[in-house]
Amino acid sequence: MRRYFGTDGIRGRVGQEPMTPAFLERLGRAAARVLPPGEVLLARDTRGSGPMLEAALASGLLFGGRRVRRLGVLPTAALAQLVRVYGAAAGAVISASHNPYWDNGVKFFSPEGKKIPDELEAAIEAALEAPATYTEGGALLPGGEAEAHYLRHLEGLGVDLTGLRVVVDAANGAAFQVGPEALRRAGAEVFAIGTSPDGRNINAGLGATAPETMARLVRELGYDAGVAFDGDADRAIFADRHGRIAHGDHVLYLHALLGGEPGVVGTIMTNLGLEKALAAEGIALYRAAVGDRFVARLLEEKDLHLGGEQSGHVIFRRHGPTGDGVQTALLTLARLKASGSDLADWVERLKLFPQRIENARVTDKQRVMGHPRLKALIAEAEQRLGEGRVNVRPSGTEPVVRVMVEGPEAALVAEVAAWLRQAIEDLN
Repeated sequence: MRRYFGTDGIRGRVGQEPMTPAFLERLGRAAARVLPPGEVLLARDTRGSGPMLEAALASGLLFGGRRVRRLGVLPTAALAQLVRVYGAAAGAVISASHNPYWDNGVKFFSPEGKKIPDELEAAIEAALEAPATYTEGGALLPGGEAEAHYLRHLEGLGVDLTGLRVVVDAANGAAFQVGPEALRRAGAEVFAIGTSPDGRNINAGLGATAPETMARLVRELGYDAGVAFDGDADRAIFADRHGRIAHGDHVLYLHALLGGEPGVVGTIMTNLGLEKALAAEGIALYRAAVGDRFVARLLEEKDLHLGGEQSGHVIFRRHGPTGDGVQTALLTLARLKASGSDLADWVERLKLFPQRIENARVTDKQRVMGHPRLKALIAEAEQRLGEGRVNVRPSGTEPVVRVMVEGPEAALVAEVAAWLRQAIEDLN
């Protein structure tokens, strides 16, 4: 079992291992040993701890003889795209995505712009224990016009949003500049919020995990739609003109139907209502484990184009191998405009089952998941629920076990979810 890498890289509280400069320097040395030969790109989000941790990771890579190019503040998807543009051996993003500012993390990308495979993460962990060996040849390279490259990539999508008025919430995160700018370049009239990062306000009451302010502004301003990104801008959550939230399931639904997709990849958390709605149109839904890396893997296996998660990670495989919130915003709004439909139509059309997600706070996720009483508790929850689904899984990024309950009656769903969450916490 890997000690440090979770479902989305390494993540933790800054100042505590593994998010310390000492560990990041060790991680850089280990990565220098294991990653394919060549240049490594670094980017980060707007957390105050980002420059410190980026410098430590760069130091380790330089010690290991790597040429390192620091690109500054950029969305995760921009780094993934620029690894291919620069012909780099790998890339790394210093970010904790949707987590609060006091957390941070590291995720690595391959030369193809994909998240590195499990085996390579395991090899990096193994190399952490190797003795430090200095290798000559390390060099720190200028970042170049990284943001301009990324904006040109987005412009290359050929999106026309002329006439649309959109509220953009950048979560005071990595897309605080490029997010609103990309939509403006596509022709949209943009009202932007969450564009004044101070190192501590990333995801604070704004962004994809708190889209209510964005949704309220859409309604009050009379705009056509709104979109909220998370801290590293690989998620996009929308609001229709009435201020109703549209998440990843809505995005998959409208793109699947308007794009004529034969199949879609979701996850075990994808709403049963979406599965039924797609089936009614003859479109198959395939479920992957939670995490966009697993969605990407299943898309390749099934040779499909469209996949994603409720959280707003959406992958358009023809346009790139990873989720990109800004790209999702552009492609979704453009598809709606071209079809002559309104996001509100799709929110009304997709009948989702009531779904409740509870976070059970635990001290040892793996011990709780292996507890002999857990299966019986889940079976009891399913019996109480009747029709619907129950899913229990350990979070890959937080010290919690996530409890998902879904069924036709909202009150019963909430009751069963709260009961199961408490029962799991009592297993501690």
